[in-house]
Amino acid sequence: MPTFAAFDGTELAYHLHGERGPLLVCVPGGPMQDSVYLGDLGGLAAERRLVMLDPRGTGASGIPSDLSTYRCDRLVDDIEALREHLELEQFDLLAHSAGTNVAVAHAARHPDRIGRLVLIAPSASAVGLIVTTDVRLDTARLRADEPWFDASFAALQSIVAGEATDDSWSAIDPFYYGRWDAAAQAHRDADDRHRNDEAAAVFGADGAFDPEGTRAGLAGFSAPVLFVAGAVDLNSPPPMVVEYAALLPGAELTVQPGAGHFPWLDDAEQFASTVASFLAEPVR
Repeated sequence: MPTFAAFDGTELAYHLHGERGPLLVCVPGGPMQDSVYLGDLGGLAAERRLVMLDPRGTGASGIPSDLSTYRCDRLVDDIEALREHLELEQFDLLAHSAGTNVAVAHAARHPDRIGRLVLIAPSASAVGLIVTTDVRLDTARLRADEPWFDASFAALQSIVAGEATDDSWSAIDPFYYGRWDAAAQAHRDADDRHRNDEAAAVFGADGAFDPEGTRAGLAGFSAPVLFVAGAVDLNSPPPMVVEYAALLPGAELTVQPGAGHFPWLDDAEQFASTVASFLAEPVR
């Protein structure tokens, strides 16, 4: 398994998928989850060589001596170290969920290093956007015809009311997938085994996000950007993603019908085709 030295000497690992096309560096979410759950991104590896990073403290990557380096803003330097290791002056970058905060912070700090940027079901902490309770509940109501809806929606209501129990959080799992079938349930069950909870607690610690500074840095970012949102994604609802995309003039936005927070699982062919087409577009 290929590895490289991070800025502080921590040995980080990545996995390679695919044998054709330029490299595409992929940053998982979680936060602080290894890259296993991304799979081959719905078959995207048939079009691009995927470089799947295991963030520090996850998967095959080493645990740093300084645990404060799990903070989101510090992880930007790991992306830079990977770019240098791959000997790329410029690279295409894809990130999912919480990992998009790291990718966007990198874009703001190093606007000339990224050729194309793909943000899937993004978290918007890096730019200071929030998902309101009304938007989240309205998104959940789109699933009212599902057999599990009543119990899951009641759990969601308890969460937003500040009355959540441990059972409440597990009860809303179906909202994160376009289909709550056996494959989705297996995917969800594997999550906890691949996330570093100690690292996740540090990821968003004080100082991790600088929305004003990140927005200012993005003003100088001119590379093409694609946002992919799931139409029924409770975590990253389309109204928030629309607002996010508006911060980057010229950014493309696609809302995948019937998809939740992991759109490559809900319709692999459509997801891979959308992303591959964007990455193959001539630079304008």
